[in-house]
Amino acid sequence: MKKNVLIIGAGGVANVVAHKCAQHNDLLGHICIASRTQSKCDAIIESVHRKNNLKDKGNRFYSQQIDAMDIPTTVKLIKETDSAIVINVGIAFINMSVLQACLETGAAYLDTAIHEEPDKICENPPWYANYEWKHLEACKEKGLTAILGAGFDPGVVNAYCAYAVKHYFDEVDSIDIMDVNAGDHGKYFATNFDPEINFREFTGKVWTWIDRQWVSKPVHSEKKNYHFPVVGEQTIYLTGHDELHSLSKNIDANSIRFWMGFSDHYINCFTVLKNIGLLSEQPVTTAEGLEVVPLKVVKACLPDPASLAPGYTGKTCIGNLVKGKKDGKAPEIFIYNICDHKKCYEEVESQAISYTAGVPAAAAAILIANGGWDVKQMVNVEELVPDPFINLLNDMGLTTKIEKT
Repeated sequence: MKKNVLIIGAGGVANVVAHKCAQHNDLLGHICIASRTQSKCDAIIESVHRKNNLKDKGNRFYSQQIDAMDIPTTVKLIKETDSAIVINVGIAFINMSVLQACLETGAAYLDTAIHEEPDKICENPPWYANYEWKHLEACKEKGLTAILGAGFDPGVVNAYCAYAVKHYFDEVDSIDIMDVNAGDHGKYFATNFDPEINFREFTGKVWTWIDRQWVSKPVHSEKKNYHFPVVGEQTIYLTGHDELHSLSKNIDANSIRFWMGFSDHYINCFTVLKNIGLLSEQPVTTAEGLEVVPLKVVKACLPDPASLAPGYTGKTCIGNLVKGKKDGKAPEIFIYNICDHKKCYEEVESQAISYTAGVPAAAAAILIANGGWDVKQMVNVEELVPDPFINLLNDMGLTTKIEKT
């Protein structure tokens, strides 16, 4: 069994990962949280103790300061903490650096999002081939377990695809991944995860997988209404997203699309910011001679997503609508999760968006630790056996439900 975990990052998702790993530290051993700002790590540790979520008080639960872009420093920290598993929940710009440090130390690698470069957005598909998949052979040669995109979307929705193929279909025609947040945080305008990453997803073109080929569409150009369980009818927009870039390769389906719910207010604010250039990732120079990146300025002006958790009400619904053939019939299933913002805060002092991303990462770490997912190579979640993952998530606070027609 692999022991000791290093969590890199100190945002809302890292908070959830830390709480959930602490709840299972009898299996995961010592836990270190590391970030550029150590005080944020310490605040997470205080939260875990405040909620009494540290199961084995005999194992260390501590923080370190680190710049994860610095590979030698990250290598040193992995060795000093004797970490067998590294959970990367920092900003997506550090993925390649952390992965390289794991390759040098042999520690298993986990992340929750595709790698990004600060000066690029919406890269050509399949995006994983631009960065992560270039290290497939290196991981295999070293016997290194690297699980990519082990959040909810990407992550759980990838497992839902594999589960549907395994249990419900002989052939899959279409998969529509749908993510809606019917919650209310009471702020005029805010994003539920890192604003910089959030806006970068939607400022370029939409890449989607239709009729077994990549199709490019303008952002927010296609929408529809769908009636979801519990949260009711919601407006969803066709967007590009991480998981499409691996599912198109690993799941035999004619079309795989990703839809996200946006309110009219979000669309209006986003459109104004985008049209006046404030969502650009490219630097500009002010009249005073200061070089700034507009997107980073907007990020600095918006609420920290972690600050939204107190008082957040309502629920999220994320799931896959899968259509295909089985035994000569044409079944349709919706496999999904409902998550409650208030209950998440009561348990781990987080809102549901962070909770749905963080719990799966902790669950994947547990499956690596107990050997179930310690596959000694680089994989995306849909390439793994989905059943133990979904069953473990049921026990850890993210229940999966299935509606069949």
